[in-house]
Amino acid sequence: MIQDAVDSFVDIFSPPFRRVMLKSLGLTAAILFAVGFGLDKFALSFVTTNAGWLATLISWMIGIGVVVGFTLLAAPITSLVASFFLDDIAELVEREIDPSGPQGQPAPAAQTLLFSLRFAVVSALVMLVALLLLFVPGVGFVAWIAANAYLLGSEYFELAAMRFRPRGEARAMRRHFAGPVYLAGLIVSGFVAIPLLNLFTPLFATALMARLHKRLSRV
Repeated sequence: MIQDAVDSFVDIFSPPFRRVMLKSLGLTAAILFAVGFGLDKFALSFVTTNAGWLATLISWMIGIGVVVGFTLLAAPITSLVASFFLDDIAELVEREIDPSGPQGQPAPAAQTLLFSLRFAVVSALVMLVALLLLFVPGVGFVAWIAANAYLLGSEYFELAAMRFRPRGEARAMRRHFAGPVYLAGLIVSGFVAIPLLNLFTPLFATALMARLHKRLSRV
């Protein structure tokens, strides 16, 4: 498991992964900039004071609010955008670790879109729960790590498994190997806890779970 995590981390910075990463982060940055610019203009349209100092103060407060919004939205939007490229990542890993073996097939477009939207919602909920748990002394961070491990581990493993089997079988496999999947989820959860590095979570988690699925398929 540790070696799988190390190999997956190294993969992130390899040339094939870099291309996917740059496309994903570039599109995410464009979306965040457009949303932030729109919200800033929308909020300023309600400022009608003639007092220069008050207008400046309100403008600064709006700017801070936009930055906070960026922080909260970065992870869900990154996950949403990256989900459209995850099949590319899984295919690269499958060819790397088992070039002569069977290769997975991308899910239908409608299923991919549904997964992407659901995954964005899950990421947003995880972020919200994280913020709430920060106010719980002693258990906040531990509970957040544990919840992240289950949610993200399940989502990414099923994504890797669905390239080779129907959704129902993928879910059954995830439940059968709940222990290893949760341990891999803990590694992903620790990755998420590192600022800036967490923007690469979709790439890292997909590579890790593709390796885990291949290994468990041989059991």
